[in-house]
Amino acid sequence: GAEVVFSVDCTKLKEHFLPGKREFDRIYFNFPHCGRKAGVVKNRQLLAGFFHSCAEVLAQHGEVHVALCSGQGGTPADRPRREWHNSWQVVAVAAGAGFILSDVHPFEAETIDGYKCTGYRSQDKSFCVEGALNHIFTRSTAPLCFTPMSCQTQLGGQKVSFQVPEILVDKINRGFLDVNSSHPVRTIKEKLSAGLSQAFPLHNVSSCLPLLHQGHPSGVRHSNIFWITLSPGEAPGPEKMSQGVADAVLCPHFGQDADENVQEGCPVPEQFHLRPSLLPHAQAIIRKGAFSPGTLQVLSGPVFRKCRITPHSMPAFHEMLLVLAVSRGTENSCIQMLVDNIKATVNSLHQGISGVKPSVSLQEAACFGAELSDFAAFERQLGEIQHFLCVGTDPDPPGSCVGVIRAAPGELKSRELVVVSASLNLDLLAMLLCGISDWRMLWTWDRRFLGHFPEGELRLFKSFSLYPPSYVHDVSFWLPDGEDFDEVAFHTLARRVSGETVVSIQLRDDFQQPGTGRRSLCYRVTFQSCDRALGCREAAEMQLHLREEIQQHLGVTLR
Repeated sequence: GAEVVFSVDCTKLKEHFLPGKREFDRIYFNFPHCGRKAGVVKNRQLLAGFFHSCAEVLAQHGEVHVALCSGQGGTPADRPRREWHNSWQVVAVAAGAGFILSDVHPFEAETIDGYKCTGYRSQDKSFCVEGALNHIFTRSTAPLCFTPMSCQTQLGGQKVSFQVPEILVDKINRGFLDVNSSHPVRTIKEKLSAGLSQAFPLHNVSSCLPLLHQGHPSGVRHSNIFWITLSPGEAPGPEKMSQGVADAVLCPHFGQDADENVQEGCPVPEQFHLRPSLLPHAQAIIRKGAFSPGTLQVLSGPVFRKCRITPHSMPAFHEMLLVLAVSRGTENSCIQMLVDNIKATVNSLHQGISGVKPSVSLQEAACFGAELSDFAAFERQLGEIQHFLCVGTDPDPPGSCVGVIRAAPGELKSRELVVVSASLNLDLLAMLLCGISDWRMLWTWDRRFLGHFPEGELRLFKSFSLYPPSYVHDVSFWLPDGEDFDEVAFHTLARRVSGETVVSIQLRDDFQQPGTGRRSLCYRVTFQSCDRALGCREAAEMQLHLREEIQQHLGVTLR
C-alpha cells in the first residue's frame, strides 16, 4: 500500500510531492553519501541541503532519521569517535536548518524486515554497518526575538512603569510558582513547605512582593545590580515606597534597555533596582512586627542578579526565604531543627527520583574560602552568614551550595527574641535533584521540558537536545588608560547579545605593552544552546555583534 517515488533529489523534497502530501511524520535517510570518493566537506554539504529540504516537508512534531557509519556523525555516541574536523558534524549541520538531535541508538539492520545493505562502490556488495548509529532529529523552537518590554506597577498608590532589562524579558512574570504550575521549582517549594509544616507553624506571605527596591543595597557591589530608571516624573517619594506594591504587569514598549544606559560605577537617578533578594521584604515584616514568634514565615519569588557566566550562575532564580523569631539562646537548636527538616525532605525527594541518597550538609561559613559560587558570594554581600547548606553527591562545596543560614540578633527590638533565616535557591535544588546540567533549561520555552514533569511529578531529566554543538571565538581589546575592567558588565553584555547562548568566557591573555603600559585582554567566548538549534553562522553573527557592543558600551578598543 505504499507509494514509491523514484529519482528524488533529497535536497529538493518539496518539488517531488504535492502540497497535500508534504506533512511527513518521519523521513529516513540511511547512509547518505555523495558517491565515489567524496570527502567529508561534500557530504556535509549534502546533509545541509537535505536538512533544509526536510524543514519544508516535515510535520511539526515529525522526526528525521539519519543512519551513519561508525565515526561519521562526530558525536560522543560514536565509538570510536573521530576528530571533529574529520567527521560529518551531523548535529551542527542539522542545527543550521533548525533541527536538534533528540535521540541516537545503534542501527540494527537485522531488525528491519527485508532490509539489505548494498551499493558499495556501485557493486552488489554490502558495506560495513558495524557500529553504525541512527540519529533522530526533531524540530527546534525558533530563536526568540523578544520585543522590549515595559513593566507597570503600583508604588504607593501611583502607577509607574519601567523598562525591563533585555536579558530578563523572558524571565519576568513566567509564573513558575503559580498554583497551576507543574514546573519543578514549584514542586520542590511545595514539598519543602509540606515538610517544614510538620515541625513549625507555617505562614505563607501571600501579599504581592514588589519587584523594585529603592536605594543601594548595603554591602552589594554596584555592578551586581540591575538598575532601573523609572519613566520621567513617575518616581514616588520614599514615604510612598513603604506603602506596598501591586503585581507587575508587562506591556509592549519600544526603546533602549534602561539598565544599559547606566555607566558602571556612576550614580543612578532615583536609585531603583530589581530586587536581588527577598531579604529586605523579610526585614520589613520584622520591623512592622507583623509575625508571631515561633511561626515560620515563608516568602518566595524570582530575584535578579548580574553575575558571571558559569554553569551554576544565573541572572534570575527563584528564592525561598524562611524567617523565624525564636527565644534568645535557642537559635542554634532551631537552626539545627530547620536544617534537619530540609535535609529529610531533600533526601526523600532525591531517593524518590534517582534511588541515590545525596549528601546534605551544613558547612560553617568560616570553612568556605575564596572558592565560592556566585550565589554564595552574593549572599555573603547581603550580610553575615553562619552556615552554607550544600546538597549533592559531590563534596565540592562551591558547586553544591543551595542555601545560606543566618541568625540576626539585632533585627528585633527585643532582648528575648532572635531572628533566624534560611535562603534557598530553588533553581539550584531542581538542577541537583532532577539531574539538570544547565540552568537555562529551567527557563526554556520548549514544551518538552514541562512535559517531562507531568502534574508536577519530579523525575530525572532526559534532555531532548543531545550533544549540542559549540562554537569558539576569541576577542581581544585594549582597555581605556588607567581604568579597571568590569568582567561582570562584560558577561552581562554577552548574555544580552547572545540571548543566553554564551556558556563560557575564559581569559586567555592579559598583556601589557612595554613602553606605553597599555593593557590588552583576550577572551575565549564559547557559544552553545542547551535547548534549541544553534548553527555556526548564527554564532558567528552573534560574535560580530558582541564585538560591536563591547566597543560601544564598555569603552574598549578592539584589536
